[in-house]
Amino acid sequence: MILENTQTQMRKGILEYCILAIISRGEIYASDIIAELKTAKLLVVEGTLYPLLTRLKNNGLLSYNWVESTSGPPRKYYQLTNEGSVLLKQLDATWQELSFAVEVSLKARNNNR
Repeated sequence: MILENTQTQMRKGILEYCILAIISRGEIYASDIIAELKTAKLLVVEGTLYPLLTRLKNNGLLSYNWVESTSGPPRKYYQLTNEGSVLLKQLDATWQELSFAVEVSLKARNNNR
């Protein structure tokens, strides 16, 4: 139970960062975001993704365009706003700091074995 809770918290902590990183590459449809997250083994379902995308949009980090589809209703394609790009750069720096701290901690632990 403790392991599952810790794993869930770790995934939640990086999910927003990963989503912003995926969207930073260009306009993208929500189901394509889910596919990329699954490929990265960061499983997420629509019920998790859509509220997060809405929150990011409401915070001014994302915008979207409606694009007509040849096989159904129009699709909403997301892109980063300028504010979203600034935040992503800040998160990149934070990630570098955190990954360095983890690497140093693990190296020290492995050296003591």
